[in-house]
Amino acid sequence: MNINLPKKEKTNVKLAVIYTISILTCIIAVVMIIISFYVGTEEIDRLIAIGGKTEDDDMYYQTLEANFDKLFDNEIKINTGISIDKEDKTKDLVYTYYTKNEEKENSYDVNLNIPYININNEIIKKYNQEIKDTFEVKAESVLKTEGQNIAYTVEYQATVEDDILSIIIRSNLKQASSAQRVIIQTYNFDLKNNKEISLEDIINKKELNIDDVRNRIEEKIKLEQKKVQELKSLGYDVFEPDPEDEMYKIENSKEFFINEGNIYIIYAYGNENFTNEVDMVII
Repeated sequence: MNINLPKKEKTNVKLAVIYTISILTCIIAVVMIIISFYVGTEEIDRLIAIGGKTEDDDMYYQTLEANFDKLFDNEIKINTGISIDKEDKTKDLVYTYYTKNEEKENSYDVNLNIPYININNEIIKKYNQEIKDTFEVKAESVLKTEGQNIAYTVEYQATVEDDILSIIIRSNLKQASSAQRVIIQTYNFDLKNNKEISLEDIINKKELNIDDVRNRIEEKIKLEQKKVQELKSLGYDVFEPDPEDEMYKIENSKEFFINEGNIYIIYAYGNENFTNEVDMVII
């Protein structure tokens, strides 16, 4: 006697995978909606690790880099409620103490806005002296020249975010037929703990993965080196970065600036050489 048992239906693996992906997508969408409700859509990207960058992230950072020049408005943007011991209670935390916009035919054309940090602190006094020695002394020298066709500008931007004072100063010097030189100096100070703060401190404070930051710096410098080599092959004389240089190590990256939650890590080659070339990594 033959007994025919009902055939067992085969599981449709493809259909099961589709259902699973659909369910996971719905769960992710719900989570993102909840996150955006509490922190805002603009902050969602800040919750994603650096190693998981998307094309939208790349476009965002490229836009920030393209708009870098617009940062320099010679003002300070403050977002803090802590009490700060100012030297002069009547002035801003950072203000323009030396300003001059003057032109002398065939001699010089200057537009100068040099900042002063208005905090009663020994470290800040050192900062202010360094700013004076670097930018004001040069300005006074330019103003004494005759017949050298010098163009010299100094501009800055300052912010206070998460109780960190961050200042970036940029000077641009062009003298007759000599190479144009751009110098950028930054100062970062922990207002709450009254101490200088390093790039590594900021990375840890923002809970970023330090290896991811290192990789971003390495990728950026290698990309810039490739661009320079292409320009050199066309006959252009361009400063070429060396990705193996110790200056790109995080502990040696001294010039950085904080603005609207972004960290601008800056390599201004004009600080040591007569060039206007600047590389930056924004995270």
